[in-house]
Amino acid sequence: MITKRIIPCLDVKDGRVVKGVNFLGLADVSSPVKLAKFYSDSGADELVFYDITASAEGRALFTDILTEVASTIFVPLTVGGGINTVEDFDRVLKCGADKVSVNSGAIRNPKLIEEAAKKYGNQCVVISADVKRVDGVFRVFAKGGRENTGMEAIEWIKKAVDLGAGEVVVNSIDTDGVKKGFDLEMLDAVLNAVNVPVIASGGAGSIQDFTDLFKTLPTIDAGLAASVFHFGEIEIKALKEELKNNNITVRL
Repeated sequence: MITKRIIPCLDVKDGRVVKGVNFLGLADVSSPVKLAKFYSDSGADELVFYDITASAEGRALFTDILTEVASTIFVPLTVGGGINTVEDFDRVLKCGADKVSVNSGAIRNPKLIEEAAKKYGNQCVVISADVKRVDGVFRVFAKGGRENTGMEAIEWIKKAVDLGAGEVVVNSIDTDGVKKGFDLEMLDAVLNAVNVPVIASGGAGSIQDFTDLFKTLPTIDAGLAASVFHFGEIEIKALKEELKNNNITVRL
């Protein structure tokens, strides 16, 4: 039985961790360095660091804060935001990231996935897909959920994995920050389409939501969340103990 991972997500804007609902209305939460250390010490399996406005603002990611975060924690770190070239991969990895997450940059230039996978290995390349239902169809959004690409999401994710992405993060814009549970229908569609690790993101509001995720979709690899961890609504230790009580394999 594969060990399920619990992954807090740090959405960083102007050097601070922020959180919104349905990708809108961002509120200041904390220092990314302090929060990252707290999660690393609290039993998180990995951390994700997104510079959420880098793509929309057409600039490079905050490398100074990233370097400080990476040097503070003892768990794997995935980093995304403004990743448009293989040089961006190189820069982020040199700051201490273990994996690099691509979204808008890969939508513009799918060959980026292939080039990065050849240079750094598939395990280093994470495709992050921001997905929303539009007229009943799963559509991929770019630039932090601001721009509908018109692409059908499952086909795009399959293509990204075929090009070399070794992991998929599925961000459901419909459930993001709503705290009513993960988007199980969307996640099931992705799981049936690819054979690499899939991480669920968007919608966690309670420990029960994580239990439902891993029970309903036993092949999902990880659950990612932000606000429920940031605001102390769920403690990682308590979450993992409850998952273990439900016969879900976790690292305690």
